[in-house]
Amino acid sequence: MVAVVRPAGTQVRVMRSEDLDTVSVIEAASYEFPWSLGVFNDCLRAGHPCWILSVDGVIAGYGILSMGAGEAHVLNLCVAAAWRGQGLGRHLLRRLLDIARWNGAERVFLEVRPSNPLAKTLYESVGFSEIGRRPRYYPARDGREDAIVMALDLLPL
Repeated sequence: MVAVVRPAGTQVRVMRSEDLDTVSVIEAASYEFPWSLGVFNDCLRAGHPCWILSVDGVIAGYGILSMGAGEAHVLNLCVAAAWRGQGLGRHLLRRLLDIARWNGAERVFLEVRPSNPLAKTLYESVGFSEIGRRPRYYPARDGREDAIVMALDLLPL
């Protein structure tokens, strides 16, 4: 196994409204069916834990959770194309799991497209396991795509 060292100057901080234009650009460049700027704004206004990953002050990615009833849900996790392959997605995911734990979550859920094997591999590498499927969950070019539902039980700190 090759160790990946994340770049110096990496920081995870709370997302702010002034970050949304950059986040929206990263989202649109990363996904065929991206979230709108309004969805990100709604997440901030709803009080969801929304986080930015930056490298030397440049936004390189973001992650958004929802919390409730002792559970967390990873709603969105993305690293900009220029920053992929450097361990930043794993770093951000681990910070999101810490945040979920600190907020009392005992279990974390997420959905991932079967057509995104790199993301599925990332989630499995930190301990997520497939627990089911949501048929026709995601929009796709030729109709709809199932979602793989994954879960991770959090151990107390």
